[in-house]
Amino acid sequence: MTQSAHFATTLRTDLAGALRLSDVGRKVRLGGWVHRSRDLGGLLFLDLRDRGGLVQVSFDPRHVDAETLAAAAGVGVESVVWIEGEVVARPPDGVNPEMVSGEIEVRGATISVVGPAATPALPVARGRGEKLPAEELRLRHRYLDLRHPELQANLILRHRLLQATRNFLADIGFLEVETPILTKPTPEGARDYLVPSRVHEGEFFALPQSPQLYKQLLMVSGFDRYFQIARCFRDEDLRADRQPEFSQIDIEASFVAPEDILALTEALLGRLWSVAGVQIPATFPRMTYAEAMENYGSDRPDLRYDLTIRDVSASFAASDFAITRSALDAGGRVRGLRLPGAAVLSRKQVDELEVLAKGAGVGGLLRIKRVGGKLEGPIARFLDEEGGARLGLAEGELGLYVAAPDHLANPALDRVRQAAAELLGLVDSDRLAFLWVTDFPMFERDPGRGALSAMHHPFTAPRPEDAATLESEPTSARALAYDVVLNGTELGGGSIRIHDPQLQNRVFALLGMDEATASSRFGFLLEALRAGAPPHGGIALGFDRITMLLAGASSLRDVIAFPKTTAARALFEGAPSRVPEADLIDLHLALREVAHD
Repeated sequence: MTQSAHFATTLRTDLAGALRLSDVGRKVRLGGWVHRSRDLGGLLFLDLRDRGGLVQVSFDPRHVDAETLAAAAGVGVESVVWIEGEVVARPPDGVNPEMVSGEIEVRGATISVVGPAATPALPVARGRGEKLPAEELRLRHRYLDLRHPELQANLILRHRLLQATRNFLADIGFLEVETPILTKPTPEGARDYLVPSRVHEGEFFALPQSPQLYKQLLMVSGFDRYFQIARCFRDEDLRADRQPEFSQIDIEASFVAPEDILALTEALLGRLWSVAGVQIPATFPRMTYAEAMENYGSDRPDLRYDLTIRDVSASFAASDFAITRSALDAGGRVRGLRLPGAAVLSRKQVDELEVLAKGAGVGGLLRIKRVGGKLEGPIARFLDEEGGARLGLAEGELGLYVAAPDHLANPALDRVRQAAAELLGLVDSDRLAFLWVTDFPMFERDPGRGALSAMHHPFTAPRPEDAATLESEPTSARALAYDVVLNGTELGGGSIRIHDPQLQNRVFALLGMDEATASSRFGFLLEALRAGAPPHGGIALGFDRITMLLAGASSLRDVIAFPKTTAARALFEGAPSRVPEADLIDLHLALREVAHD
């Protein structure tokens, strides 16, 4: 049975776009949308489109009556039609190599319009390289935009990746378990979307930011291998690559160590990339968080190019240059990049790199280059011969440095590194540089308030050798946490969890939660852990992002059927929206005006 035969119904025999040379001579009945129409002196051609793709249909006055010819000529684009006809081979000079059905056409015998279409608000038939309509217009008329073959291919790929994920995990003993969408608010991480309860006045559910606590409870319950394609919701500040609701591949397993989760994830990603016809390495290189931040200024470094950050503080140790002197005296460092062949960059180009650095919070970039065997640039005169030699600049290299504490220098140099690599043509766009970043800090300290917060989440277990000094050296404690990165993009992250209730209480205390607060927020978890919990851990992978990368799409919105805008609005349905006063009363809510500065 052919793929097209699966789609046969009472009303059609085949998918239009699935017809091939092997179907020549068959009588077919097709249903679809008119993609384009052409009148060549009385000989009419329609491109008929359905989920299978496009097929050309011809209406020849030698083979059909005038009424049928007139009906075909009067059909508007995007109208839904039924067509009956015979599959015929195109003559050699009529073959269209750009259509997968381009070796055949359907010689139309009858046509019926079953869904006449008004003039579409945006074109579905778009030429290669044609400028897309404005995104707001596309999202407002999403039902039209989704007719475009490229978006349909993206969603079909998304389906295939979903099925591959389910089949892969089910085959190795994982159970798909659905967890609640209406959950308990837990003020950790991003803001919750809150849902008022009608039957419990003044109380609220939250939409889940992740199924984290539920999957830990499943481990306590004895379901030792869980997964879910989970819908998650985060009311966070909006960014172009984020959606307020998204899907993640959520995985948890019992009696595992980090090695088990890393190996599982590598195998799963290998399966997903193979769906797109791409083979990836069986194992990925690893780098600790400390190494990543020291050498790349980022915990998700792009390793497609070899630019590493270097500490050149020793070169300025004896210098009286005020900028470096004050930074070093305050406990900062001088660190930066050596850019090969970049000595020829114009001042304007380097100024643009400096704008990126300043945007990350540093005062600017210190510039120096080696040309004709000599060091040149604004800071050259502040370096003695030994200090200049320590920079290690080769002929034609440009050095760009930042004098600042690491928490400012790292993001600045990360931005400069990425932009410089693009500017110098160092990025190998065909390379897939997968990477594991491991040993994240358990905690980070707010520079302003000094309070501790969890680097990942408060349920992450410390490395065993660091558990004893959690209270005395909390910022030195490393977590059994890991992120998987591809070409500078985080695909997902996870950790081994805390399964000891006493250790979990210690972590809550370090985060400023007294016993009453911890019990109020997470008492159900602590109670479950006291019931006997196995060691367990897992990972969550961003499914939308993985699909976007495999589809070669430029935006998450191109792989989600009904996405929100960057302003968190659903333009096609007009959400969010006001609700009637009576509905608010039922929910025990009242609106009031709030003054905004």
